[in-house]
Amino acid sequence: MKENLSFDYIFKDGKVVLPSGIVDADIGVKDGIIEEIGKISKESASSVTDSIIDCNNLHVLPGVIDSQVHFREPGLENKENLESGMKAAAAGGVTCVFEMPNTNPLTITPEAMADKLQRASRVAWTDYAFYLGGTGRTSSNLSEWENLEGTCGIKIFIGASTGDLITPSDEEIEAVISNGKRVIAVHAEDQYIMDRNKKEILGSSTDVSMHNIWRSPESCLSATRRVVEIAKKYKRRVHILHITTAEEMEYLKMNKDVASVEVLANHLSFSAPECYERLGTLVQQNPPIREKHHQDALWRAINDNTVDILASDHAPHTLDEKAQTYPSSPSGTPGVQTLVPVMLNHVSNKKLSIERLVDLWSHGPHRIHKIHNKGQITKGYDADITLVDLNKKMTITNAQQKSRTGWTPYDGLNVTGWPVMTMIRGNIVMREDELLQPIGQQVKFKETM
Repeated sequence: MKENLSFDYIFKDGKVVLPSGIVDADIGVKDGIIEEIGKISKESASSVTDSIIDCNNLHVLPGVIDSQVHFREPGLENKENLESGMKAAAAGGVTCVFEMPNTNPLTITPEAMADKLQRASRVAWTDYAFYLGGTGRTSSNLSEWENLEGTCGIKIFIGASTGDLITPSDEEIEAVISNGKRVIAVHAEDQYIMDRNKKEILGSSTDVSMHNIWRSPESCLSATRRVVEIAKKYKRRVHILHITTAEEMEYLKMNKDVASVEVLANHLSFSAPECYERLGTLVQQNPPIREKHHQDALWRAINDNTVDILASDHAPHTLDEKAQTYPSSPSGTPGVQTLVPVMLNHVSNKKLSIERLVDLWSHGPHRIHKIHNKGQITKGYDADITLVDLNKKMTITNAQQKSRTGWTPYDGLNVTGWPVMTMIRGNIVMREDELLQPIGQQVKFKETM
């Protein structure tokens, strides 16, 4: 214990989730940094009101990192913008977000990246970084551009995107993978198989329950196999996003040398056909929510450590857009604000441990993206803390949502487990569901320092 140090905040008497496991400990925060973990006297607190945070019966987690969000700015601000998206994140206990490049214009050049960073800095409720879209046309620049300020990695869409941001062919995938060294995040659906299936299987149907049939498991497995084989050729790290199928999990389990794995809260929480019968296009997303046997495989992969990262894939659309007749209705759902309570409820239901959950949404992003000084409760790291009450019973509602769209597919869900504080670099941003101050900054990465 440091007797002479006056801490700005002391998290007192909590159950602290460290990389090594849960310990009963206090945490001392000074100048935005975790300065002490252990037994700390109350006399070491500063004179600031509420500087001692009573954590009795609470769990002190490293800040939650949502490494896949779509905040729609620039170009699609009718759905969301960076301020409202980060506000929703902070309200939900998330301290850091990685945002995707499918905006308008696409985030595929240094100029577009600089514009996003400038926009985010205006009113940032969380810390942030952005993916740079990888394309065949810009591939020769990626060795240089992947090190742009504020860049968390490269993102490619093998299917389900438009224009320059789609890389459906092996030649285009190889052009991106062969240039650079940082992690490449992959949307793995085979566009060629989906195009054929849409014509031969979906046809003129307007039934949203067909979504997970024509966007088939075969299309996902094909794209995943193709990108992993090319990654092996170049010994390049690829991060396969939002896995939905049992077949992919079996394949990826054998290819962890180059491929890391992400799953989403939605795919762990909803299953077909029930979700489509109950919620219709509100649960339409890409890759789609699938049948229970696929969901069971995702849970097995969570608990056998095949999965590295859990995220929300927050991708909001307005209710008017969602109300269009399928398949004209857009794919994607809000999720950044509900990620923490939905997953804590799974902890309550014994689907996974709190230690494993922390590994998935904090330690995993720290490891895969090589984040500097975030993602762990460790001395010297940023004081990013998500304080949660695992026993708090709440109901998720549309009225709570800070996203511009104002809705969630979890509306009406009773949960056990709730975030009660969001601290970012020693600043309390949310406390007991009240947002206090936007203090977000760019995230730094070890590979670019």
